[in-house]
Amino acid sequence: MPSHRYRPAHERVEVPLTGERAWPTRRITAAPLWVPVDLRDGNQALAEPMDPARKRRLFDLQVRMGFKEIEVGYPSASRLDFDFLRELAEPGAVPEDVTVVAFTAARQDLIERTFESIRGLPDVVVHLYTATAPTWRNVVLGHDRDTLRKLILDAAGQVARLADGLPVRFEFSPEVFNLTEPDYVLEVCNDLTALWDASPDRPVIHNLPATVEMSTPNVYADQIEYMHRHLDRRDSVILSVHPHNDRGTGVACAELAVLAGAQRVEGCLFGNGERTGNVDLVTLALNLHSQGVDPMIDFSGIDEIRRVVEHCNRLPVHDRHPYAGDLVYTAFSGTHQDAIGKGLAHHAARAAELGVPPERAPWEVPYLPIDPADVGRDYQAVIRVNSQSGKGGIAYLLGARHGLDLPRRLQIDFSAAVQRATDDSGEEITADELWALFHATYIAPGERAGFASWRTAETAPGTHEFEGVLDSGRVLRGTGNGPLSALTAALAGDGVEVDVLHYAEHAVDPGTGSSAVAYVEARVGGAAGGVTGWGAGQDTSVLTASVRAVLAAVDRLSTSGT
Repeated sequence: MPSHRYRPAHERVEVPLTGERAWPTRRITAAPLWVPVDLRDGNQALAEPMDPARKRRLFDLQVRMGFKEIEVGYPSASRLDFDFLRELAEPGAVPEDVTVVAFTAARQDLIERTFESIRGLPDVVVHLYTATAPTWRNVVLGHDRDTLRKLILDAAGQVARLADGLPVRFEFSPEVFNLTEPDYVLEVCNDLTALWDASPDRPVIHNLPATVEMSTPNVYADQIEYMHRHLDRRDSVILSVHPHNDRGTGVACAELAVLAGAQRVEGCLFGNGERTGNVDLVTLALNLHSQGVDPMIDFSGIDEIRRVVEHCNRLPVHDRHPYAGDLVYTAFSGTHQDAIGKGLAHHAARAAELGVPPERAPWEVPYLPIDPADVGRDYQAVIRVNSQSGKGGIAYLLGARHGLDLPRRLQIDFSAAVQRATDDSGEEITADELWALFHATYIAPGERAGFASWRTAETAPGTHEFEGVLDSGRVLRGTGNGPLSALTAALAGDGVEVDVLHYAEHAVDPGTGSSAVAYVEARVGGAAGGVTGWGAGQDTSVLTASVRAVLAAVDRLSTSGT
């Protein structure tokens, strides 16, 4: 790789921090102001930009989620964006507590067009931007530092004049801030703070973008902390950040920037944006949620949010996307499944001990950083089974979906059958397919090998008799200290020696069609040369389920010899 062609970040921009860094020892204890830019920045990155219906659907979603400031377009660059601003200017289109942001370059005609688009809107931020980094000044704009500074001040003056008497606040973005000389961007921002006469009740927003990620997140945090310490009228400035994701560390950059003093974060839902995207507000906000900090945005319907964003962007959200992907709460690995299953059981027990619903109990479940129910997911997809899975996941699915509570040795036995099935198919096996395989393996043999009729009776205290009529008409009889020992005695009288090694039963939801399931581990053929295996039975009667479980084990072992 020709790595020698690229200069490291510390050779491209100086970060003159004074004193010790404060951000490494801070903690985020409250959510910043989130500002989605899907309708402008995200929209500009789409192969097919949103039509008016899609823009309105996404705007309405963001309002419902609780965003209070939403960047809605670049009206001077697009007729569709201009018309969308005019639509939002209709009475009642924007809630009273929501501010819309309109984006414009620092050019006279574009600024005028922007103000035409916002007429009648009750609360607006006009967002002025210009690239300030040396490469952009020299290659793209053809301006030196002083010339560009005058251009920005002239544009900001025009914005102030046009905003006179209107409910308009101001925002400035020195595009490519992270590659701009710190003293220069500080000088420009302080000039605008004075020109716009920022005050605590009408603060100016200085938005500092990592337009193209070029360093590790700590460098961006140092740059933000430098600005945080040196901006004039700091109590009249909202320090905002707009990280991109070129290095794949946009989320980390935003989190460290907030530690360094940023109060506002611009980004997109699920991280859409040019190149590798804008910072992902879903991940950022739910990262706070996972640390016990209220993100102040409602993500309780994450699947509906994802569906709307996918529709509007015409882009899929990855299955492994943090918090929202189809598979992020799903375990295929056997060890993970076992831990999750035990963790969910412990969580339910702890909630019962505390006397609170499970959704209010403290969350500590292995491999699940948040409760999937918090974002509207159920537990059915938490554990899924393929060839990598183990007994814990299989048992969990059969329990969660079909009410079965398999004894541990039966879990081990059945997992081998599942392994063979998934190895042969190479595919995932669903909960319903697991049930079908379990039924065919352990229950069906007892149903097809049953007696034409049978009965048991307690003839004396501790003495039970069993009588069964085979299909041939032959009658088997046996006596024992319980119904099953009487059954095995009857089978022994017919030449089939059966020892019941383990027995378990439990009730199940009557909605499944039965109210009892029984499991039997048996040895057929005697202690010396016998074979051991499992059978199961289900019925509305515990006794019938138990008899069928014994017969299932006998049939399986007699037929297969294993």
